[in-house]
Amino acid sequence: MIRNFADHAANERTFLAWVRTAIAVMAFGFLVAKFDLFLKIAAQSLARNGRVPAVPGGGFGGVAGMVLIAAGTLMVAVAALRFLRTRRAIEQAEVSRGGARTDLALAGMLVLLGIALVLYLMQTLWTGV
Repeated sequence: MIRNFADHAANERTFLAWVRTAIAVMAFGFLVAKFDLFLKIAAQSLARNGRVPAVPGGGFGGVAGMVLIAAGTLMVAVAALRFLRTRRAIEQAEVSRGGARTDLALAGMLVLLGIALVLYLMQTLWTGV
């Protein structure tokens, strides 16, 4: 029998939840970047037909998508480090303070990026793509 099995299982479930969240963030980043590319291609297609639409944002969607993909990748790395540190703490039966600063920094970065995306979409809707 594995010593402290319930704690190890909880640690693994937490790790897998972080990985699932990171995959979702990366997928959302890919979607944002591809949608920005779609807008550029659609604008070029309309320009060939005689209409010249303005595409607001100037590539912000592509940059935001790349930042989201990088944030998801960083989340996987942080999750792996936390998983290993927690596993070691469980095996040594020591009380760990955790890495709240890293978690809060990731959350803060995602909140700022979310606000920037909302502002970008509001500007896009108001100018009428």
